[in-house]
Amino acid sequence: MIRNVVVHVSNEQPLLTDLFSVPSPADVGVLCTNLRSMDGKRPVFIDNIANTFFFPYHVIRFLEIPVGAIDRHEAEDDASTAMTGSTVHALPEPEDGSLLPMVIEAESGEQDADLGEIDEDFLRRIRDI
Repeated sequence: MIRNVVVHVSNEQPLLTDLFSVPSPADVGVLCTNLRSMDGKRPVFIDNIANTFFFPYHVIRFLEIPVGAIDRHEAEDDASTAMTGSTVHALPEPEDGSLLPMVIEAESGEQDADLGEIDEDFLRRIRDI
């Protein structure tokens, strides 16, 4: 856990949070927990600071990671791996080569069914205007 990272969200005040891992270019956003305002209080737009939060990269201007926080995070990971004897494995890459784990576009048959026929009465009213 990387503690006390300042997240600068576009058009908002900065927020303090704890990151689960160092963000990488392959990520689509930042996953964090313990979200709080700079004075340590709960922001008004969340219910519980202990929840897990996801900020997509397009809403983040930049992150401030305290000096030495990444070194402490790597040391914690090494210690936990030595104690448990296990390592963390990344999710497998999707077979279609996309970066998202889910399909975000509809099947071609579903798109055609949604178009349907245009009502002739509707077209007449548009022509009259």
